Amino acid sequence: MAEADTMNLIEYPDRDTLMISVAKALADDLATALDARETVTLAIPGGTTPGPAFDALAAAPLDWARVNILLTDERWVPESDLQSNAALVRARLLQGPAAAAMFTPYHTDTTDIDTAAGTLSAQLSPLLPVDVMLLGMGADMHTASLFPGSEGLEEALAEDAQMLVPVTVAGQQTRRLSLSAPVLRSARATHLLITGTEKREALLRASELPEALAPVQTVLPLATIHWSAI
Repeated sequence: MAEADTMNLIEYPDRDTLMISVAKALADDLATALDARETVTLAIPGGTTPGPAFDALAAAPLDWARVNILLTDERWVPESDLQSNAALVRARLLQGPAAAAMFTPYHTDTTDIDTAAGTLSAQLSPLLPVDVMLLGMGADMHTASLFPGSEGLEEALAEDAQMLVPVTVAGQQTRRLSLSAPVLRSARATHLLITGTEKREALLRASELPEALAPVQTVLPLATIHWSAI
């Protein structure tokens, strides 16, 4: 278990510096991976927090045509829905040089989420392990869509879990797909982006808890954590 005092935690004076630094770290890791392999995989979250980092990363002078982009998680909604992480990726990352990257959205109108989880896992597993991964964390200590107490969490934490697992979060109507814990743990380079004192305190609590209560624990021993108070 990762102890708070052994975390690889980098503090930044403000959010702008944080986002620029995270974008540079991702670009540097992608460049290293591209030097070693013909194609590489970048896994990223949705949400509004990492948007500025995506804006900066999109301009990085990389051979984007050799980069496969995956979502760490996605709500089961079409891209026309404001909750769609795929839509955010298209708007904030697949721009400029990064528009040449390969991207596979998860939602489809022709099947259900449970069937899609199996189909996509088989289709996308050849892209594993993830070379570079960016994650966020909620104040409830979830990461990707692995929420404490959610339906599907036990399956997602299993050592033999498939790549993508359907998750139902209590109190939310929209179901989600999430990369499973084995996939998160196997990434070659992992970055965790958090902001605010509430999440910093949650991170310290998570370091002392099991995965079932703090799913972010699955990546804490491996992640470079980027944090700013504001």
